[in-house]
Amino acid sequence: MDVRIGIIQSPKELEVELKDDADRDKVVAEIEKLLKSGDGVLWLTDRKGRRIGVPVAKVAYIEVGAPTAERRVGFGAP
Repeated sequence: MDVRIGIIQSPKELEVELKDDADRDKVVAEIEKLLKSGDGVLWLTDRKGRRIGVPVAKVAYIEVGAPTAERRVGFGAP
């Protein structure tokens, strides 16, 4: 599952590819909880085990992609 984060006053996006077994609902719930509080750091762990932290106050938007199992590649992809 991919998570794309837009940072305030930055033209680039931060893209994090989470582990295959990451629970999408838990990730979204954690993001929503931190964004509502408006304070703290959003920590995500990528496929390689690296931890990425983003100050919640600097987040412009977050896009959570589909789990890897739902992706289709090739001529049959919509």
